[in-house]
Amino acid sequence: MVDTMALLPAFLRPTRTTRRASYPAALPQGGFEAVLDAPDDLLSPALVAAGRGEYGAASALLATTRAAGRWEDRDRYTRGLAAFARSRPEWFDAWRAAAPADADAALVAAQLAVDRAWPSPARAELLREVSPLITAAARADDRDPVPWRIALDHARGSRAGHRYFEELWEAAIRRAPHHYGCHVAALRYLATFWHGSHRECFDFADLAAQDAPAGSLVQALPARAAFGYLTDDCGPEVPRERLDAAADRAVSLSARFPSATPGPAPMRNKLLYVLVRLGRWEDARAQLGLIGPYATSFPWDRFSDDPLGQFLRLREGLLGPTPPAFPAGLVRTPPRPLDGHRGRAAAADH
Repeated sequence: MVDTMALLPAFLRPTRTTRRASYPAALPQGGFEAVLDAPDDLLSPALVAAGRGEYGAASALLATTRAAGRWEDRDRYTRGLAAFARSRPEWFDAWRAAAPADADAALVAAQLAVDRAWPSPARAELLREVSPLITAAARADDRDPVPWRIALDHARGSRAGHRYFEELWEAAIRRAPHHYGCHVAALRYLATFWHGSHRECFDFADLAAQDAPAGSLVQALPARAAFGYLTDDCGPEVPRERLDAAADRAVSLSARFPSATPGPAPMRNKLLYVLVRLGRWEDARAQLGLIGPYATSFPWDRFSDDPLGQFLRLREGLLGPTPPAFPAGLVRTPPRPLDGHRGRAAAADH
């Protein structure tokens, strides 16, 4: 008999990544499970099939996103498939052997190569060796912006200069002017090479959000810049009003998506951190309701080796009768004082 549970990806099995939380008596009884990095209803079957060594579902899923021009989904699914291939490569090796010229397999191969090189102390050197894979993915479908997002990440990791990065950026936005993944890659590059210059990062994020449609994930880019500022004790202070405006944009965007679904969970988890850091408790509680059970490793793995446990502790604190001035464990560096009309969280309070 086939052990179907063993075929499920680790984040779908009832392990330390799936826990049930209980709430105080004043809150809804029964609690609900929290799941870490859960795939959506389209990616999940592809991962289960990959666990059996079958690549057809993954191939079909990415082919559908490419044909329909669903670039945000394509980017997200590519990351998920590459992450699974790092620990279970057999199905992907079979895919590459059966279809060496396949555009979707080439895309996953490029992402996988970057992911494998990234943790190494020799990252820059290793990344230079995988450049041909990214070029092949870009040439496989000239419309696709996702290879260019990978190229932007690759340029940051390999310490490419500004001129080269700008050329990649122009090629990326020519294909998809409001692709969120490319914008995040650019923001990370700016944060790396303008370390401490958070105002420049905010300028980039604000301008991108102003140009993007109301329902675009790029509306969350200023909140991403706020997250970078709040987790980095470097550079001049950013006005509280700018931080609140960034959070407000992301709150409005989050409300456009269905609640308790895995797709917007990465954006909502980062927004939750920003809201907590700003002391906006009611907004944070509302965001918890929209997140539902869908915790994500990032940003909580920045503060704990147990990201799900960190999320659950934060959730318990927020849903308790009196949330703390700031939950312990969510600051890696001495925080700045945060002043404003929505509350105050001084350094001494943390």
